[in-house]
Amino acid sequence: MTVPVSPSDAAPAVLELDVPAFTARIGGHPFAIVDFWAPWCAPCRAFAPVFEATAARHPDILFAKVNTEQQQEIAAHFGIRSIPTLMVFREDIVIFAQPGALPASALEEVIAAARALDMDEVRREIAAQEAAGGPAG
Repeated sequence: MTVPVSPSDAAPAVLELDVPAFTARIGGHPFAIVDFWAPWCAPCRAFAPVFEATAARHPDILFAKVNTEQQQEIAAHFGIRSIPTLMVFREDIVIFAQPGALPASALEEVIAAARALDMDEVRREIAAQEAAGGPAG
C-alpha cells in the first residue's frame, strides 16, 4: 500500500469490505465506522451520500461499508437484522450500533460522542460485566 501524496492519489473515503478486508482493516484500527447496507434498500441508498460526505470530513476515521447481500457471514456475525445499520468501533470494541439512516447532524453527534469516550473506562466496564457474568459490551 502506498501513502497518498495528494488528494487525487488518496484512497477512497469509504471502503467496501468483505470478510478478509473486514478483519484486516477494522481489526486493530483505532476508530472505524461501518455502514451495513444492501443495494435494494432505499434508505441505504439515501444514507450513502451522507456517509460519504461525513467520511470526507473525518479522514482520521476509517469509514467502510458492508453489502449484507454479498457479505452474509459478516452480517450474521454482528446480528444485523435491519438495514441500514451503523456500527462504530473504537479499539476493536463496538461502542455504537443502531439501525436506521441518520441525518448528517446526528452522524456528527455520534462521531463526537465516540471521540469523547474514555476507552480505558469502557474496557474497565466490560471487564466488570464479564467478571459479574453479565453480557460484555
